[in-house]
Amino acid sequence: MDAKVTLSFDANIIDKAKHYAENQGISLSRLTEILLRKATAGGYRNIEDIPVAEWVHTVSEGEAEYITTPRKRKDMKDEYYNKKK
Repeated sequence: MDAKVTLSFDANIIDKAKHYAENQGISLSRLTEILLRKATAGGYRNIEDIPVAEWVHTVSEGEAEYITTPRKRKDMKDEYYNKKK
C-alpha cells in the first residue's frame, strides 16, 4: 500500500534528483523509496555507513523494473511479434 508524504529539500537537490531519476527511467518517488528502503533495511548505525555503491547499482540496474509510461497495446503487440522473427 502506498502512502503519501510531504518532504522539503533544497531546490537544486530536487532538480538533480529529478534528472537522475528520469535518466534511470523511474519516478522521483520510486527513487526516494529505494533509497529509504536501503537505509532502513541494513541496520546501519548512521548515514555514513550506508554503502552508496550498492544503492547506485540497485537504482541503475535495479532489482525491480518500474515502467513509468503506459504503453499502447498495438506497440506491445508489434514488439512481441518482432521478437518472434
